[in-house]
Amino acid sequence: MVNIGILVSGNGTNMQSIIEAIEAGKIDGKICIVISDNPNAYALKRAKKYNIETRYINYKEFSNREEYDKKIVSLLKEKNCDLVVLAGYMKILTPYFINIYKNKIMNIHPALLPSFPGLHVQKKAVDYGVKISGCTVHFVDEGLDSGPIIIQRAVEVIGDDTEETLAKRILKEEHKIYPRAIQLFAQGRLTIKGRKVFIKEGQN
Repeated sequence: MVNIGILVSGNGTNMQSIIEAIEAGKIDGKICIVISDNPNAYALKRAKKYNIETRYINYKEFSNREEYDKKIVSLLKEKNCDLVVLAGYMKILTPYFINIYKNKIMNIHPALLPSFPGLHVQKKAVDYGVKISGCTVHFVDEGLDSGPIIIQRAVEVIGDDTEETLAKRILKEEHKIYPRAIQLFAQGRLTIKGRKVFIKEGQN
């Protein structure tokens, strides 16, 4: 059983998929707390519907980003979180945070990394004319969307795709692979060697 802390900034559809996977018995874990930098994040309302503890932390109340992250880390440790999941969290974590939870922070990105890190990546995929896009679950390191890759899922880019239509199809795949990656972590089946993540054989 893995104790999960989730960081959110927006709508929280990936968080919703994780909640539903836990309820369906597809993740051996529980969400201990959901923390947001945005008081109006709809993800907070989603979490409250399931009686999950939520916290809004105003970064403007802290002198710098590290102090802000120290507050978040203290809450995660208070709840005995084993894994930190970024679900649409729009702030870059400080080295302090990453070192405390080294190889225990996951993020999902709507592109096939290392292609198109950063923001507005579906638009970039359409603009570049790539034929295949997709999504990536990865561990977080100190770079931008540069951590070891856990799972990827490819999505075909159709000729008349827009940023919106491509993003919608990619999001459906995100909702499948993020819970899967978390379950692999919960089962102790992920091993990192250098830049590579190896998945041990085992139960589904």
